[in-house]
Amino acid sequence: MISGIWYTEDHKDGVTLSLKVKETLVSKRTPFQKLDIYETEKYGTLLTLDDLVMTTTKDEFVYHELITHVPLFAHKQPERVLIIGGGDGGTAREVVKHPTVTHVDMVEIDQDVVEMSKQYMPFLSEDLTNPKVHLFFQDGVEFVKKASTAYDVIIIDSTDPIGPGEGLFNSEFYTNCLKLLSDDGILVAQAESVFNCPDWVWQTFAKLREVFPVVKAYLGTIPTYPGGLWSFAFCCKQPEVAQFFDEARYEKLQLDLRYYNQAIHRACFALPNFVQKLCQGRI
Repeated sequence: MISGIWYTEDHKDGVTLSLKVKETLVSKRTPFQKLDIYETEKYGTLLTLDDLVMTTTKDEFVYHELITHVPLFAHKQPERVLIIGGGDGGTAREVVKHPTVTHVDMVEIDQDVVEMSKQYMPFLSEDLTNPKVHLFFQDGVEFVKKASTAYDVIIIDSTDPIGPGEGLFNSEFYTNCLKLLSDDGILVAQAESVFNCPDWVWQTFAKLREVFPVVKAYLGTIPTYPGGLWSFAFCCKQPEVAQFFDEARYEKLQLDLRYYNQAIHRACFALPNFVQKLCQGRI
């Protein structure tokens, strides 16, 4: 909500996040959700959906680099990638930095998110016109149910498990994703706040463990997300896949990244004790 010249996100249980707003750029209701874009004083352009922070200019790189480069450098030869969600374009922007990737299918339910991001956040959406990227404006749940092509990496860049994103957090959806993964494929999903939404975290990992032979968690620090410490799920079929890091390819590419590096790749899987318990189903 907007209070005076401040955007305030209510995290419930007496916790809020507030950012001082210079200007409201967009405020509209799409067929699926409420979409707002603001220009803030300290965090640049801010995109919210249903009054929840999705991304900002200042810290978007942490989320987008972690959700993409961790699985892409953990795969020996990623060529075909599926992105579910990610309408702002930041995930696609990072994926196409990898020369081995030849085809990206991106499935976003809300076309307005893509169009508004192109207009107001081009630093995120600049690669949505890349010839490697194929956009589908439809429900990701239905897409994976009907798709038959195998993918090396599947990235679930979803909103919270409410509203349009709710169907992207259940066992049937995960089972359909598993069927689309190549034998050495990797699925990564954003998995919520370990401080503010521990129930969502343990439920997500519990459902993933029902479907995937290997499920690991990793973390990133994102200031504008609830609690600041954000979890991601790393899932695959083969245990050895979860241990691999293509350091030679990382060194060869010399990508100009702001957060992710070799040390981060390894360190982000080092979990505090309470997060280990949470992802094992014990709060």
